[in-house]
Amino acid sequence: MTSPSASAPEVVTRFAPSPTGFLHIGGARTALFNWLYARRHNGRFLVRVEDTDRERSTDEAVKAIFDGLSWLGLFADEEPVFQFSRADRHREVANILLESGHAYRDFLSAEETGALRDAAKAEGRTFESPWRDRTPTVDDLSKPHTVRFRRPADAPVVVEDAVQGTVRWESSSLDDLVILRSDGAPTYNLAVVVDDHDMGVTHVIRGDDHLNNAARQSLIYDALGWTRPTFAHIPLIHGPDGAKLSKRHGAQAVHEYAEMGYLPEAMRNYLARLGWAHGDDELFSDAQAVEWFDLTGVGRAPARLDFDKLAHVNAHWIRMADDDRLAKLTLDVHLAREHALGPDDEARLLRAMPFVKDRAKTTLELADQTAFVLKPRPLAMEGKGRELLAGESGERIGRLRDRLSLFESWDVFALEAELKIFAEEEAVGFGKIGPAARTALTGGSASPDIAKTLAALGREESLGRLNDALQQTI
Repeated sequence: MTSPSASAPEVVTRFAPSPTGFLHIGGARTALFNWLYARRHNGRFLVRVEDTDRERSTDEAVKAIFDGLSWLGLFADEEPVFQFSRADRHREVANILLESGHAYRDFLSAEETGALRDAAKAEGRTFESPWRDRTPTVDDLSKPHTVRFRRPADAPVVVEDAVQGTVRWESSSLDDLVILRSDGAPTYNLAVVVDDHDMGVTHVIRGDDHLNNAARQSLIYDALGWTRPTFAHIPLIHGPDGAKLSKRHGAQAVHEYAEMGYLPEAMRNYLARLGWAHGDDELFSDAQAVEWFDLTGVGRAPARLDFDKLAHVNAHWIRMADDDRLAKLTLDVHLAREHALGPDDEARLLRAMPFVKDRAKTTLELADQTAFVLKPRPLAMEGKGRELLAGESGERIGRLRDRLSLFESWDVFALEAELKIFAEEEAVGFGKIGPAARTALTGGSASPDIAKTLAALGREESLGRLNDALQQTI
């Protein structure tokens, strides 16, 4: 742990997920903003797992969070901190607040607290424990009790938020926050302040659902004589209909987007534009995002998830991606679909990639468009397929097979020229050749144009499929 420097500390941001579920898109966007801001200012990006809720925190969720961050390429600059392991430090700070008079022991039972809180609500006032101004006896100290933070009386709390602007709360609207439960467990707001201070966090960038916590946390900072970090509460993400994001809007967890065929660089690009803007730029690299990102570009209105725009961004990054990488990702999709693979199939996928990547919005679509290369021989020729290969059309495909069997250069441009010459010699438009050739080569599956289909399949497989198709029509 490092303490903040007294003079111009470096920028330190943190992402602090609770491991009670998967890494959702809102958390991923928060992590990205923290990562970008730290990179923009040559600072450090840290991760803290807020696992104090022992009943709901799971190892599976912790793994899912780190798997999601890893897939997004958002790696912390130091080893992650687990909040529960720092409970002794949190209790130490609670005792400092007790000694300074900024906290007090509350011996009310849960039932008594509930009754007094209900009465205060009915009277339109803030709940206040009678123990706020009492001095406990030695006998009292042996009884179960909580520790509450003593909020300042009649002093407004003002936070200069880097996104929301000046935000003000009247202290009378805040009750005395419990900072230690009766079992000695620290509560969220105390733990967050202590950890952010000890980790040297200078900027707390998080969802605006935490805005009210900034008031309570600021008071704790002030009571301890610690410098407040810069708070920046970013708008939440809503669904396309403007309603709070939920499962009915589609994927929420990061792993679901990976399974839906999105690339991590596309997700970073798209998430950066959810609530932040740099002029009208929609497509930009990580380097550009780091260069441009700042909190002044973050708006206050909720961002809306737009799957059409995400697909557009993803299609761009698929076009920009390395063919070998795309072939491996597409192979994974085929394996997940339990396609049986032959020894040359991965090579065929790689050969096909330049011909299909411009037409795909996801790696799932890449798999759909490359399914033709994985079909096992012989391809079934039934119904309309047999009709296309019957009579004169079949004879023409036979002559094409014979011509291609003498053709050694299997380069796509050479194949295009050869097909053009063949059509001219046959004295027909290629429309008379293409459907039958596609049927013979793919069984009628979606594929690029015939020259590219031949190039993707390779010479041996192409000739083999043509022979198989012609054998079935005899």
